[in-house]
Amino acid sequence: MFVHIGGEYTILIDSIIGLVNLETVQASSDVNAFLRQQEEENILEYVSEEIPRSLILTDERVYISPISVTTLKKRIDNADKMPGIAQ
Repeated sequence: MFVHIGGEYTILIDSIIGLVNLETVQASSDVNAFLRQQEEENILEYVSEEIPRSLILTDERVYISPISVTTLKKRIDNADKMPGIAQ
C-alpha cells in the first residue's frame, strides 16, 4: 500500500520507519544536526514549500511534509480498510 504525503509524493507504507511531529518537537540542536546530516547525504526531501508539519523517516529517504502526523496516521490506518485494493 501507498500513502500520499503531500505535493506529488506518494510512498510505500512499508518503507516508513517513523513519523515525527514537527509542530511539537522543539528546534533543538540535535534535530537541526540530524536534518543537516540528511541534507549533506542528499537524502532529505522537501515535499512542498508549505509550512512543514511532519518528518517522515523511510528506509531510503527523509521527507519533510506539510501534512500533519495525525492525518498521515489516519491515511495509513485507512489504507488497510480500502475494499478491492490488493496489498
